[in-house]
Amino acid sequence: MKMAIKIVVLIVMAAIVLSVGYVVAVLNWSYSKGERIGYVQKFSEKGWLCKTWEGELQMLPVPGAIPEKFVFSVRDKSVITKINSSLGKKVSLEYEQHKGVPTSCFGESEYYAVNIKPLE
Repeated sequence: MKMAIKIVVLIVMAAIVLSVGYVVAVLNWSYSKGERIGYVQKFSEKGWLCKTWEGELQMLPVPGAIPEKFVFSVRDKSVITKINSSLGKKVSLEYEQHKGVPTSCFGESEYYAVNIKPLE
């Protein structure tokens, strides 16, 4: 009986370690990186239990084209401050795409803003 309990405890511990390892890996390894230019149209802290910062970038279209929205999340407090100070200005938003993030507690989007620069 004691051996069965030890095996169950080991299986549960292994599952926890593997799950934590997976989350750490997907949050630190980016699938792609890029940059988008436009105006931050919407930026707010959302969530009942897990508060995350979510935003929308109104991208500058070619004349005559339909405007496109780029939805992103932010995890870094310094980037949150930069975005709040550049609202209403034309900006260049640097992002990383993280595929496979298991919950929305890390952000509702798979695109995470890592830097923002105001443009003239």
